[in-house]
Amino acid sequence: MAAAAAFQMPALAQELSLYYPVAVGGPITKIVDTLAADFEKEHPGIKIKPVYAGSYQDTITKVLTAAKGGDAPHMAVMLSTDMYTLIDEGVVVPFDELVKTPADRAWMSGFYPGFMKNSQTGGKTWGIPFQRSTIVMYWNKELFKQAGLDPNRPPQNWAELVDYGKKLTQRDAAGKVSTWGVQVPSSGFPYWLFQGFTTQNGVELMNAAGTQTYFDKPEVVEALQYWVDLSRKHQIHPPGVVEWGTTPKDFFERKAAIIWTTTGNLTNIRNNAKFDFGVAMLPAGKQRGTPTGGGNFYVFKKASAAEREAAMKFIQWVTSPKHAAEWAIATGYVAVSPAAWDTTEMKKYLADFPAPTVARDQLQYAVAELSTHENQRVTKALNDGLQAALTGAKTPQQALQDAQREAERILRPYR
Repeated sequence: MAAAAAFQMPALAQELSLYYPVAVGGPITKIVDTLAADFEKEHPGIKIKPVYAGSYQDTITKVLTAAKGGDAPHMAVMLSTDMYTLIDEGVVVPFDELVKTPADRAWMSGFYPGFMKNSQTGGKTWGIPFQRSTIVMYWNKELFKQAGLDPNRPPQNWAELVDYGKKLTQRDAAGKVSTWGVQVPSSGFPYWLFQGFTTQNGVELMNAAGTQTYFDKPEVVEALQYWVDLSRKHQIHPPGVVEWGTTPKDFFERKAAIIWTTTGNLTNIRNNAKFDFGVAMLPAGKQRGTPTGGGNFYVFKKASAAEREAAMKFIQWVTSPKHAAEWAIATGYVAVSPAAWDTTEMKKYLADFPAPTVARDQLQYAVAELSTHENQRVTKALNDGLQAALTGAKTPQQALQDAQREAERILRPYR
């Protein structure tokens, strides 16, 4: 009995490091700090230490460097597409090894299937959806009115996007553009925005095992040709490479009437647009489509059994319906489970501002974000090709053939 009593003595507080993909400062850090503090109040035996690691790119670099030096974090939020890289590096554990009870298993099966496509491989679950998104279309209703368009009806398909774009693009007598009809960013995550076009054209960019890409398929080339034509042929889209970071600002400043960007920008746009705006699913090509995007939770091998258990407690707490809803409301990211949309908080929020339902409803048309082994090298090959086509350095056909050749070379060892 004495041994059992000793065994139940409270352990020292578990301190867990959580690498988080934001450059220091800004609203997201405040929200994450608050979540960590709220969790600690309810779980006095566990301390959460968020480490703000910069961009997603910076975060995986820092995590892998730390892991090689024997100092990996206990858990991290990183891109869902980092899954194969983390598995190949042998630094993460599958959640299947961490779930113990029927309640745990019910929790794990409670997320949207669209978000699990980038979280599972080989019959195991490696990531838990949290900071997740899709691409959506935002439009300026005032500019629609000025152009004689119905402000409540966004373009529904590729042909209408061109037609609306022509009416919305504003030029002076010298041909200088003050407002572009359409703007799709092509820096930062060109491959991700491009997947909007390819999915709409009925084609996927990779296989489910992450060992093969299809960059040079005719439907992929057609999709890139359409994107290039928006600026070259139709002259309704800014030429060259369009900055990811400044696209929302261009929208606020009425330099672009329609933009494509992440749902993660929803709260930013709601707070800063000084005009009435709409949010819609992306227009259809042969079909509707978007990739999912954003970050998952991962748990690292270096964590002890007790630390893994504590990490699980935090991840389950923060993705529970109540907290997932609060997070989605605060940020604009998509609440990751149907149960989160059923909470009182979420229903109240949507009654006043229904726009977040667009991304949720678009999940039925969503595909997994481009993710392969050696993911950073493979996506770089595609990004370089996309930018070469958008700047006119190569034809879409040539750019994608070159990208495919490079991806083949990188992925050959994994087949």
